[in-house]
Amino acid sequence: MKTKMWCIAAGAGLVLAGCTNEKPAEVASASEVAEMSAPAGDIITDMTAADLPPGVTATVLKAIPGMTISAAKRKERDGRVYYDVEGKRPDGSDVELDLLQDGAAFKVVEIQRDIAWADAPADVRAAAKASAKTVTPVRVIESKESDGSVIYELFADGKPAKPSLEIRVKDGKPEVLTEEWPH
Repeated sequence: MKTKMWCIAAGAGLVLAGCTNEKPAEVASASEVAEMSAPAGDIITDMTAADLPPGVTATVLKAIPGMTISAAKRKERDGRVYYDVEGKRPDGSDVELDLLQDGAAFKVVEIQRDIAWADAPADVRAAAKASAKTVTPVRVIESKESDGSVIYELFADGKPAKPSLEIRVKDGKPEVLTEEWPH
């Protein structure tokens, strides 16, 4: 007798979070998570690659040469304009870039990918374990920031809208954040 196995795919890429004989609940992509947690008053517009301003496309391709853009969103939040651009790297791995518009220019503020919790750096896992919050993440988003830091967003089971814990690594030092990271 064959047993049907279900594996949970997370975010903008196939990240094996676990396998089970139970059919999984739906897992949201990084941009869907951001949209679910978007403050009231945000204006979010779905876009295709062809709809993007040429400057956004040029900035994305400079950051990730050869990237294939599959989806995008334009977000107006607190007087700022962001573009969330999802796609694949030339090696086929999924990636999402968040760009901030500054006048006519665009700046990459985050490059995100889903990773397995076991693949997070040991010092990040240790900081999470030592924190006051007990989180066994079912999803981890690694966000490389424009300031050189890396944010690890840990999502608890059943809570896909907002990370339950965020850890910032800056200059090799992990820090558990007490406030949500702005990007």
